[in-house]
Amino acid sequence: MIELLVFDVDGCLTNGQISYSENGDEIKSFNVKDGLAISSWIRLGKKAAIITGRRSKIVERRAKELGINYLFQGVHNKLEVLEGICKDENLKLENVAAIGDDLNDYNMLSSVGRSFTPADGSEYIRELSSVVLYAKGGEGAVREMIETIIKDNGLEDAFLKIWKS
Repeated sequence: MIELLVFDVDGCLTNGQISYSENGDEIKSFNVKDGLAISSWIRLGKKAAIITGRRSKIVERRAKELGINYLFQGVHNKLEVLEGICKDENLKLENVAAIGDDLNDYNMLSSVGRSFTPADGSEYIRELSSVVLYAKGGEGAVREMIETIIKDNGLEDAFLKIWKS
């Protein structure tokens, strides 16, 4: 059973584009549908983590809004960070599902119980992932990932009950 979801940011939670304002401020866009699915997952009592290679105050804000349990930015070795989270949570890597789209996600994705990549993920990542999603990064890929896990783990009734009351 999957207990922890791990998200890459650029190319998964966003479309991978980074825009800068005239003042040099970084701008990222997140998908609201992804956010609702993440917060619903957490309301089920499950864990979520963001492990990303870049640093951004925007990502920090988004993680806080969604109630994401773990946020690690500026990470070179994502698998090493994930192993630390698993140790803290007393989880095995087989109880983890992760989504990534590029080569810096390779080791992490090849080590978890379920690996996902958006439709526009790197060819190398698509080849190793358990599931290649129909949606592109930033366009509902994370929502699709979560709904797949909810169905596969028999959690649909509990997931929908959050919104039926």
